[in-house]
Amino acid sequence: MAKNDRTAEAAREKDRERWMARFQVRLAMQPGVDRPIVLQAVKDVTAHCAETGEHPRDAFGDPDACAVEVAERLVPQERAARARRRDGGRAALEAVVRRIRDATGL
Repeated sequence: MAKNDRTAEAAREKDRERWMARFQVRLAMQPGVDRPIVLQAVKDVTAHCAETGEHPRDAFGDPDACAVEVAERLVPQERAARARRRDGGRAALEAVVRRIRDATGL
């Protein structure tokens, strides 16, 4: 294998790893997504790419958009809504605590 081929292959592999890492992080951030869902989605993407030889970006597009689509497909709507309500309340409480800390200098 020529040096240029190895370099190109290494760059393609690094890009694939970056795509997968971003996909995993974005998927984990979606409301109602837990570890089993992330693991299943990664397994599905990896299997598809291994079977077809495609790069994940070519097969699934943008990792952020793909994560949103996967979450919508795999997470029941009620569970996602419950997670959004919980996360929204937590975010509001954290904002209040930050303001208090800022005001008191803690």
